[in-house]
Amino acid sequence: MLRSALGPLLADLLRAPDIVEILLNPDGRLWVDHLSAGLADTGHRLSAADGERIIRLVASCAGEEVHGGRPSISAELPVDADGQGGERFEGLLPPVVTGPTFAIRKPVAMGLGLDDYVAARVMTARQAATLRAAVAERWNILIVGGTGTGKTTLANALLRELAQTGDRIILIEDRRELRCEVPNVVPLRTRPGVMGMGDLVRASLALRPDRIPVGEVRGREALDLLKAWGTGHPGGIATLHAGSAPGALRRLEQLVQEAVVTVPRPLIAETIDLIAVLAGRGPQRRLAGLWRVAGLKGDDGYALEPLGAGPLALPTPIGPGGSS
Repeated sequence: MLRSALGPLLADLLRAPDIVEILLNPDGRLWVDHLSAGLADTGHRLSAADGERIIRLVASCAGEEVHGGRPSISAELPVDADGQGGERFEGLLPPVVTGPTFAIRKPVAMGLGLDDYVAARVMTARQAATLRAAVAERWNILIVGGTGTGKTTLANALLRELAQTGDRIILIEDRRELRCEVPNVVPLRTRPGVMGMGDLVRASLALRPDRIPVGEVRGREALDLLKAWGTGHPGGIATLHAGSAPGALRRLEQLVQEAVVTVPRPLIAETIDLIAVLAGRGPQRRLAGLWRVAGLKGDDGYALEPLGAGPLALPTPIGPGGSS
């Protein structure tokens, strides 16, 4: 069993519910990222031999090899019979680093809801009410932030809101991170060289979806997603690396340009309804703001309106999948 072969130290860290990431640096120091407390040095060190052994072991389980000519491995740890596993593993060996280096990111195990966010002061009650109303109104929601700000965790909290809708959910991701416990759900996973995110978005349209949530948008599939959300399948949820609402729309434009030369700004403005911006890490994590995309502004800009800060959770209701 791979988890036991990794050694007792890593096995214990993988079992710890509050730890979301395990990091080995080239100097052998082992760090962990706690969901509540952020990064911390464990005080433990791994020898170069142990670090290399772990990386080669994971590569072997994934049916791959690592060596000087191919010094990296990106894999997912297998899921045990008891449901443990599915961690994302990224490992590097010399010469691209001075010593064995890896990051193990655990799938979200804690099912946080919007009320939990309010209790932890990550968001306000008005922000939570705005998000609930946006899900109920079938708005297309983009969750953005930097690395470690909790985008996937918030996406899972929004997916929990779908439990009472009766909708059929086609869930698309390239890593096992999203948790959707509605009765009628079809999870789809990418497979490198076989079916990418865009392929699955297009295939999902034939599966009678009510909503098409996806994991992180990071490539040309952004255009397929916009078309799917904007043509009869509103109520989507996706995550994106960006530090602000305007930055998220610029990033979305860049990803769309991987598929087409001319950016369809009207399609973006009409399809993306709400942008949730996360900031901070560990105990500093917070929902920095909610922004409604209210259409285009000028020749190359978007009209953005802040939500969730006033006495009303939502402005005058709009039609799903369009900010008109």
